[in-house]
Amino acid sequence: MVASVDAEQGRAFVDDGAVLLDVREDNEWAAGHAPQAVHAPMSSIQQHPLPFDTSARVIVICRSGQRSQSVTAWLRHSEIEAANFEGGMHAWVQSGGDIVDSDGNPGVVI
Repeated sequence: MVASVDAEQGRAFVDDGAVLLDVREDNEWAAGHAPQAVHAPMSSIQQHPLPFDTSARVIVICRSGQRSQSVTAWLRHSEIEAANFEGGMHAWVQSGGDIVDSDGNPGVVI
């Protein structure tokens, strides 16, 4: 079982300084992402250095929660404190989280 947080817990952790790691693909990120998120697509995350402080708590998010669950398991196996954001970006938006597109305008979840 992968550690996970619901939208309320996840947003509270992010507000308290946890890294919000968005693992969706480039086109999904460009259409809409949380302004404070860090982007590392699941398809390439294992091939590149992680773009965040690995000593920080990490909340992993994708569109629905499936890809982020896999990345969370991989991060935890790498001894990084990580949790899956249940419900993904849909839950982020439904809980009142902001999203912006690549230009900083209001974004959409695709």
